[in-house]
Amino acid sequence: MARVRSVFEGAEAQRHTVYLSLINLGEALYITERERGLVQARRTLGAVDQLPVEIVGVSRATVLAAAHIKACFPISYADAFAVVTAQDHGGVLMTGDPEFKPLAAAGLVAVQWLPRRRP
Repeated sequence: MARVRSVFEGAEAQRHTVYLSLINLGEALYITERERGLVQARRTLGAVDQLPVEIVGVSRATVLAAAHIKACFPISYADAFAVVTAQDHGGVLMTGDPEFKPLAAAGLVAVQWLPRRRP
């Protein structure tokens, strides 16, 4: 993933900031724990903590905005938080998930498309 690596390198050099919603961090951790166990989930958290990433907390306004997006588009609730985080910070959402296409087409979020991951 050269593009993702480049983004982290840019963040490390303070050319830009990488944001991650606390909700999306939780999603990544529960999926990792469910599929690979608690030890691996803790390792994943440790790895994330070493990345040049700003973890964004959740406010009432964020919850309401995510709920509105979820009500209007067929995406997961956690994905709605990724959209709101990108919107709030004027960022670009990096994803390979085609569920974001309608939101990008509607101009609600800028997306940098990544190759789709295989299960």
